[in-house]
Amino acid sequence: MLRIALFGTSADPPTLAHKDILQWLGDRYDRVVVWAADNPFKANQTPLEHRQGMLKLLVDQLNGSHPQIEHHPELSFPYTLYSVNTARQRWPQAEFSLVIGTDVLAKLPHWYRVEDLLDQVNLLILQRPGVHISADIWQQVAALSAKMEMADYVGPAVSSTACRQGEPSVALIPAIASYIHQENLYQSGNP
Repeated sequence: MLRIALFGTSADPPTLAHKDILQWLGDRYDRVVVWAADNPFKANQTPLEHRQGMLKLLVDQLNGSHPQIEHHPELSFPYTLYSVNTARQRWPQAEFSLVIGTDVLAKLPHWYRVEDLLDQVNLLILQRPGVHISADIWQQVAALSAKMEMADYVGPAVSSTACRQGEPSVALIPAIASYIHQENLYQSGNP
């Protein structure tokens, strides 16, 4: 059976942490499907077309060593359930693992039709540096999904928020840093 990791992200902007995650997933799954999406829990996001463009630059760079990593902007929906339903139509025989970070876990019980979503996927949780998961949150999510797993992975301490706020662009691949400069994104700490 085809094993697909589904990784929807705000990608505002995509950083070296996103690159590390994609490489790690690419070493473990038959296919890694990634897209940028508008997050209903976040305000003032950079326009989606810019985030998709930057994410494509990152995936293009990875394709030499990880051709199974694919950018699929057609999966971009504010609600992940629609992304999963669209992926299921495209790959009906696949087994899907939905990839989320520990920074998102507390909000997961509040996602749109979360029970329907979690019935269709395995949940793979990636540890985000500095984010502690309380036992209560873990139990809440476990009550929603019997198919959840904490990955043996801790990402680098790199933040998209810091990049938006003007911290040094060492957390970005050069193509994305150039794109941000050309498009005049993230000026004065505002998206």
